[in-house]
Order: sequence, then C-alpha cells, then structure tokens
Amino acid sequence: MKILIKNGRVIDPANNIDDIRDILIEDTKISQVAKGIKNGCQQIIDAKDKIIIPGLVDMHVHLREPGREDKETIATGTRAALKGGVTTVLAMPNTNPSIDSVESGRLLKKIIDKSALANVLICGTITKGRKGQELSDIAGLKKEGAVAISDDGASVDNIELMSEALKKAKEAGMLVICHCEDKVLANQGVVNLGIMSTRLGLRGISRESEHKRVERDIQLAQKIDTPIHIAHISCRESVEIISQAKKNGVKISAETAPHYFSLSEEALIGYDTNMKMNPPLRTKDDLEVIKQGLKDGTIDVIASDHAPHTESEKEIEFERAEFGVIGLETILAISIRELVENGLLNWSDLVRKISLQPARILGIDKGSLGVGKEADLAVFSPDSEWCVEKAGLVSKSKNSAFLGRKLKARVEYTICSGKIAYGIKNIK
Repeated sequence: MKILIKNGRVIDPANNIDDIRDILIEDTKISQVAKGIKNGCQQIIDAKDKIIIPGLVDMHVHLREPGREDKETIATGTRAALKGGVTTVLAMPNTNPSIDSVESGRLLKKIIDKSALANVLICGTITKGRKGQELSDIAGLKKEGAVAISDDGASVDNIELMSEALKKAKEAGMLVICHCEDKVLANQGVVNLGIMSTRLGLRGISRESEHKRVERDIQLAQKIDTPIHIAHISCRESVEIISQAKKNGVKISAETAPHYFSLSEEALIGYDTNMKMNPPLRTKDDLEVIKQGLKDGTIDVIASDHAPHTESEKEIEFERAEFGVIGLETILAISIRELVENGLLNWSDLVRKISLQPARILGIDKGSLGVGKEADLAVFSPDSEWCVEKAGLVSKSKNSAFLGRKLKARVEYTICSGKIAYGIKNIK
C-alpha cells in the first residue's frame, strides 16, 4: 500500500524542515520527503493549504481499561486520539487492577493488541495498587514492555520508598513520572486555594501541595542521579523550581496540559464540574508563567492528561464530582490557539512540545518525519473552524473543559503505521 501526500507544509523540527513538500508512504514507512514526487499510488491526499506534522505523542492519557470501561476503553480512547492527531499515547496505570505486576502488564498488552487503533505504550505503577506502601515489580514491568512508572493520581509520600523506587528505576532504565501532590497540604480541597475558593465557598488546594512535592522529588532525583519527569505543572513556584533545577544540571523534564495555559480559576464561576481537575486551575498569573515556561523551555512537553468520567460522576455537586477532563481531541487546537496564534511559540517549537520531545523523553523512535521512520503523522487545516460539542466527541466520556468553544485547526487525516486511521475527505 502506498499513500502520497501532496503539496502540504511539512513541519518536522527533527529534520529542520518547514517547507512545502510531498510525502510518500510505502507500507508502514516514510520512503520520500521531497518536492514534486511522482509515483503511482493507490491513494493521494491533496494537502494544499494544510500542515503536516509528526503524529502527536501524548505521554499522559487515562484509558481506564481494564476496570472502568464505562468511562473509556483502549478502542474508544485511541479513536479519540486519532481524531485529535495523536498517534501514540502513554496509558496511565490507575486502572483496576493497577498495572503493578507482570500479570497486569500482560493483561493490558493483550487488550492493546486486540483493540488499540493507535500506538499505546504502557506505564506501570511505582507502588503496588498505587498505595505508596510497597514497590511494584519494576524490573518485571520493564520486561513486559512498560516504558515508565508512575503512581499518577497519587504521590509516594514515604521518602525512603520513593528513593528506592528511583534507584530501581535507574537500574531498569525506566523513566519515573511524578504526580507531585502532598495530600496533607492539599487538605481535601477541590479548587485552588485563594480568593476564588473563598468566593465560591469551596475548600481550597494550596499551591504548596504541588511545589513542595516538586522540590522534594527533584532533590531525590539529584541525589540518586536519575532522570524524572514532572507531570501536569500548574503553578508559578513549580516552574521556578524546575527552571533552577535544570540550571543546576538535574536530569528533569516537565509537562503541562492545555487547560493550565488556557483557563484560570475564574472559569469556575458557575460551578461547572468540567473545570474541576487535579491539580486545579490556578490564577491568571500562574497561567502566564506556564506559558512563559513553555516558551523558554522550562516545560518540555504538552500532554492532554485525558481523564474521562461518566456523566453520573461529573453532573453532580461540585464537591462530590470527580477530578479530571478529557483532552485528546482538543490538545492540538487549543495549543495552536493559545501558543502559536498568540506568538509565544512558532510551529516548529509547538511540534517539539507535542511530538518530538515527549518521544525523546520516553525513549521511543517517534516524533519525526524522516525517511525510513514509521509513518505516523497528522494533516490538518490551520484555518478550518470547528466547535467542541458533545455530539462530535468520539471519546466515550464527554467531560471536556472546552464544550461550546469555537476552535481552529481541524485534523483532516491521521496516518498511523502507514495507514489512514482517521480521515474526513479528499482521498483520490
């Protein structure tokens, strides 16, 4: 099978390309990237006035399977990913059972092999059951193909246990992804602690609950000399701590999510539970610092933190509603609107944040459109407008923070492993 994509603007920072090119795909690989390719193809995509980028690598996705298939499945989650231009996802391990052993890792692999429509990587847990009491079989998870470990949704409170986890991960060559939250300091809050929490009469989550744990985990990583990745950064202090750690030579990378650079705590007026996430939406000042952190390289990655929940878990009183929002279908469009259209990042910078750098951090050969590479890419129309509506979302859950928003940058094709996995028109 051959696919020829003609006359698109190819943006590939791995190969320093930002130019009008054709791309020829043969079987699963990219065989040519050049101008004026002439080749007898079964399928031709006209990409005139469109942009072609490496498929997004989303390193923070909750697919909920096994255990909560009512929220999302590997099949529905990867279908949503493809609609958003995402070709590779890292599946977080807070499933039921948790991915904390060889057996649970094998179970997840079987589900992925059977039903995944895009590339799904496995993240195992740091501790058994994510309870923070006993280490998971880190070496065993590595042998089963896990590329990272995380207790996402929980932080390992015990310093000695976290230190041992970092040592075991270093021995196994595994990335540790840190959910930085001190539950004691978070104090069972539901929104950012400050003027807005007082105004709304809701219990607040302190900034210290995040940045104090960021600081602790960085200190441990520095002492053990092993890389860590800090998930979903939301506040000024965390950005400042990470920036200083990088200057000090600590092996650290960090991510944020689109809601943290597009929404502030003021979006909570009205008690919309689709604005309830953990960490919470912070102040306008935090939002601007997150943007600057992306611009200056302190924050390496944009990830969706796709967290699907059922209507019965969201459409209830704010205090009782689950934390989290979906984001696979909007990660690209929101990032373009907030970062590229506002001049904070250029196109190549954005592709680095959403494709190339997450791939490099995870140690996978993705995020590039080089000849010989696996043909994972997205073709989108930067000026095509669309509206985020429940009826149009393909995720099994509909808890988006951007419902009703008009966005640009509609993905028209997503090609995964050389096949058109998502497409809406103009295939000859």
